[in-house]
Amino acid sequence: MILEALVTTIGLDGRLNIAPMGPEVEPGEIDRFVLKPFKTATTYRNLIEGKEGVLHVTDDVLLIARAAIGRVENAPTRPADVVRGEILLSAARYYEFQVTSVDDSGDRARISVEVVAEGRQGDLFGLNRGKYAVVEAAILATRLDFLPRDEVFAEFAKLERLVEKTGGRDERSAFALLKEYVNLSVPLERPSE
Repeated sequence: MILEALVTTIGLDGRLNIAPMGPEVEPGEIDRFVLKPFKTATTYRNLIEGKEGVLHVTDDVLLIARAAIGRVENAPTRPADVVRGEILLSAARYYEFQVTSVDDSGDRARISVEVVAEGRQGDLFGLNRGKYAVVEAAILATRLDFLPRDEVFAEFAKLERLVEKTGGRDERSAFALLKEYVNLSVPLERPSE
């Protein structure tokens, strides 16, 4: 199954990278998992060079949205316990990991990792359609290079209704940020609303 999460890695230059990532995990067995970054991504480069990072389970959709479009500034973190990395303070759970193998024969790499430390920092808020809609919008925003543009705008229109109906302040802010990003990134005729 795919778990929507955030991954932090550190580059050789010491810079923190925060990226949304959907690793393949077995429910109840998060002692190892597979990350599938694009080979052009900073996360891929950092994992190939540094061989470690931290996976975060969070419902902070504003942070997820910002990470998806590369607009994370000063996210509160603390040093990881075992790996060279940073733990997001807003995460409910985190899993520090080390790379065990890399298969980069496809467009997306398959990076197998093993968890070397984990922790719990709080609870998740709970199920909410507005939060899920923001996560889906964030995923769409990361795929503008290859998804049909009319499909992106149609999906955003559906997701916006869910956010307005069931989301709170953070969900509305996150969705507005993503919508602005998509509108600025896709200069073409948009379907009439």
